[in-house]
Amino acid sequence: MIGFHLILVGSLVAQDLDPRAYLWLPVKTNTWVTGYSYSHGGVVTDPTLPIEDLTATVQSASLGYVHTFGLFGLTSSAMVAVPYAWAEASGKVVGQSQSITRSGLADSRMRLTVLVHGGPAVGVQEFIKSPKKTLVGISMSMGLPTGEFFSDKLINIGTHRWSFKPEVGLSQPIGKRWLIDAYAGIWFFTTNYSFYPGSSNRSQDPMGSFQVHISYNITPRFWVAYNATYYVGGRSSIDDMIKDDRQNNSRIGLTAVMPVGKSNSIKLAASTGAIVRVGQDFTTFSFGWQHSWFGKAKEKTSKPE
Repeated sequence: MIGFHLILVGSLVAQDLDPRAYLWLPVKTNTWVTGYSYSHGGVVTDPTLPIEDLTATVQSASLGYVHTFGLFGLTSSAMVAVPYAWAEASGKVVGQSQSITRSGLADSRMRLTVLVHGGPAVGVQEFIKSPKKTLVGISMSMGLPTGEFFSDKLINIGTHRWSFKPEVGLSQPIGKRWLIDAYAGIWFFTTNYSFYPGSSNRSQDPMGSFQVHISYNITPRFWVAYNATYYVGGRSSIDDMIKDDRQNNSRIGLTAVMPVGKSNSIKLAASTGAIVRVGQDFTTFSFGWQHSWFGKAKEKTSKPE
């Protein structure tokens, strides 16, 4: 099964397409997010490897929570998501067909976002009265090594390492209905010191990640978006042996968010590889359900005279 380590569920994070990630919301907004995604496609590998017709299918279900709060007068949010994944890979290794399946917890995700311009920390009533304007935000995403990992296996659900992505984002409204988002960030990865067959060290270079989203409001809570991302770098090495797997890929996709009542919404998304030189050339479909509510503001009490 040499080479199947290229199909790591955790490596899909750089391909995320996330419109309106730097959204301005009232403080004390709470959101539960559940989702399901299905990805299928081929894997473009190092041409020196004896692998042909390599394909993979990855399904995942996730549960997440987002909370907004004020930080030094700025609107901020914290997010945590825990996914469970099922993965299957098949291909020809030295001319022989082989396949393998895995299922288990995948690496968890955390994210802290702060709107440093255009998004002061305000309550619901003040937020409703405020005009929409240009937003600039910064964030730190983190991948936790909580996924299932076997050091004696070449394909795993988890990556057995930490990952970090500092990012800056710009959100620019155009008129009442159009919105343009642009993000730029870099993924950094720690070393997996228990890589196959259990005693190897697998490291990975930083990977740049860039996104652009153009969205249109059909109603204030019903919107659609065109998404594009480009990611570059991430060449790996095993025990100081450099692999020919530097990525230089792009993806495109569509997203739609539709309200269901006052507190719920449905999110549908689809994306596919536009240019894939090395790595996963996947087509992905996802469905999500979001439930939001506002926390109660603290009541001001007057001191007795």
